Amino acid sequence: MTDVWEPTVVEDRETAVAEAAARLADAARDRRPCAPVRDLLGARDISLAYAVQQRVIGDRIAAGARVVGRKIGLTSASVQRQVGVDRPDFGVLLDDMDVTGLPAVPSERLLQPRVEAEIAFVLAADLDEDDLDAERVRAAVGHAVAALEIVDSRVTDWDIAITDTVADNASSGLFVLGPRPVGLDGFEPRDVTMRLYADGELASEGDGAACLGDPLEALLWLARTAREFGDPLRAGQVVLSGALGPLVPTPPGTTVRAEMTGLGTVTATFSPKEQEG
Repeated sequence: MTDVWEPTVVEDRETAVAEAAARLADAARDRRPCAPVRDLLGARDISLAYAVQQRVIGDRIAAGARVVGRKIGLTSASVQRQVGVDRPDFGVLLDDMDVTGLPAVPSERLLQPRVEAEIAFVLAADLDEDDLDAERVRAAVGHAVAALEIVDSRVTDWDIAITDTVADNASSGLFVLGPRPVGLDGFEPRDVTMRLYADGELASEGDGAACLGDPLEALLWLARTAREFGDPLRAGQVVLSGALGPLVPTPPGTTVRAEMTGLGTVTATFSPKEQEG
């Protein structure tokens, strides 16, 4: 199989990056999904897609947003097969994506939201060494919490290939962190079991092994990859480590609750309707 991480032939890469970033930014601003960007980037050029992601995030930072962490996507083998890759991807978490303290998740900020339950790691140390390994990564974790990642796509009908989702900040939306911080001496991430309820009905379930075999392995992958990109993970940052079970659609008015062994419960209610504006 062709290595989808190899560059494809795009004659004017700078123009392709600018046009793709503008398309995604317009969709986010106007709250209207757009056509996929793979027509500009090709379906396999991951380096070009990350250049778009960096452009989009850079523009948001210039407008006042602040980086608070990262998210890991495509940690499920079945999802990897669906988009034709054999490894995860990542996106950037900004401060305005954290809706933990809000009384309701603002549905008006979302286009096509879905929720997944995850383990979030909060780092107590930088991960910028050359010889990162499982032991170093584990030691860098200050604590973990149950989390809900509200993924979203600026691309119409979630019609995404790998370059579409990477360019679109790994289909990031918002996130909610649970109230109970637990150190790694209090639980083992790969042994966590999860049940996610939507409006009281069981909608998704899974376990830590669904996330690259172990959420700490996902964190190690991200730490190495972020360092290679020249932007290593830093103390205080939050890392959403990947889904423990299938995605669940969350239209306005939905209440979701995830229960995770060892980490407790995290709950979110989506605002009942989109606000006029």
